[in-house]
Amino acid sequence: MYHNPVLLNESVKGLKIIPDGTYVDVTYGGGGHSKVILQKLGPKGRLIAFDQDRDAHKNKIDDNRLKLIESNFKFLNNHLNYLQISQVDGLIADFGISSYQIDTKTRGFSIRFDSKLDMRMDQLQKMDAKFIINKYDREKLENIFQNYGELRNYRRIVDLIVSERKNNKINTSGDLKRILEPLSISSEENKFLAKVFQAIRIEVNDEINIIKSLLVQSSKILKKGGRLVCISYHSLEDRLVKRFIQNGTFESDAISDIYGNKDLIFKKIGKLISPDKEEVGSNNRSRSARLRVAEKI
Repeated sequence: MYHNPVLLNESVKGLKIIPDGTYVDVTYGGGGHSKVILQKLGPKGRLIAFDQDRDAHKNKIDDNRLKLIESNFKFLNNHLNYLQISQVDGLIADFGISSYQIDTKTRGFSIRFDSKLDMRMDQLQKMDAKFIINKYDREKLENIFQNYGELRNYRRIVDLIVSERKNNKINTSGDLKRILEPLSISSEENKFLAKVFQAIRIEVNDEINIIKSLLVQSSKILKKGGRLVCISYHSLEDRLVKRFIQNGTFESDAISDIYGNKDLIFKKIGKLISPDKEEVGSNNRSRSARLRVAEKI
């Protein structure tokens, strides 16, 4: 089941929808954002949506103004070119994984279930979490847990994994949790395991590079005055969005010309938005969400 999207009203409001405009929802999921966008579009409005997960396409809204594409949003520009769309009025991205993916035992995203180590958002993709845990060398594993999980004890995590896999293949999330028990403090166990799973999931799906690609593409396809709306769920994602909006790059400083003038692409609209107590109360998974809105200069 796909739950209600996080920060729904705030994010759609951020798009500042023009009834006859063309919009892109790169993370269709259960169609929550797309449904509200379509309600605000007129007969000539157009919405292009993306989702690489085949399960999401079961939720396609029956509306001739909607084009739902089974693809990763890193191919955004290719598909828009094919549709002969050169520029759009707004783009919305809700990063992270859906409640449906978390709650589906066979997908391997949740720490609650003992399931196959999978974590693929695109189920046609060959590389899964099992391959990474069993085949990546020590250095690559350390980089994943240090950079994508922001785990201080990343070397110890890798020690336990490498030691175990010498004798036994690590097949399930239950296997992985058992191996890491020596590092789990009971009061912090879920938080620790969530970071471990996050790190693996980001690597499986190449999430950081894909988000970077999307942001760069958005700067080219949005019209002047077009809106970029991004919902992030952890600091790695939010940092990329924040820096790109502020600096037009993923570095901490903007690129300047010889006179010191910054070459900016976007201007920030409003402040960082987080879910209120009522939304967190009805959907606990929304608690880490962060919404940023920008306008193409």
